[in-house]
Amino acid sequence: MDSCTLPGVAEELLREIRKAFQETSQAEMFSCRLKFIFGPSAVPALDLVDQRSVTRLRSPSGRILYQVLGSSGKLYTCYSSCHFCTCPAFGFSVLQKSESLLCKHILAVYLSQAMGACQELAVSEEQLTNILLAEEEDEG
Repeated sequence: MDSCTLPGVAEELLREIRKAFQETSQAEMFSCRLKFIFGPSAVPALDLVDQRSVTRLRSPSGRILYQVLGSSGKLYTCYSSCHFCTCPAFGFSVLQKSESLLCKHILAVYLSQAMGACQELAVSEEQLTNILLAEEEDEG
């Protein structure tokens, strides 16, 4: 091995380590801010984003809704336009008790939008309507 290339390789390795450390520190700072603002929903929401659990559904007319595969394995429908999720935690903690700004599912939607981590799925108008009707039946 040529001794002239070792310093260059070592410098590159040190730059990569420094960059990774800086990004990790920034991620931790970001995580701390999320925890401060959104409380106990922050870490589970980040986990959902990491697991790519958020899917954006778009119909040909441009209607959009989000589905989030929760940690329990249940699929929840979220509406970012009106800040609403179909999960029980949203109804209880956000709407009834006003303990949280939002649930982990809707926070995961917002985070995945910001990070470009949403799965994308084109659906027909009929499929979208069926999803919305199924949600109404579950609630009713």
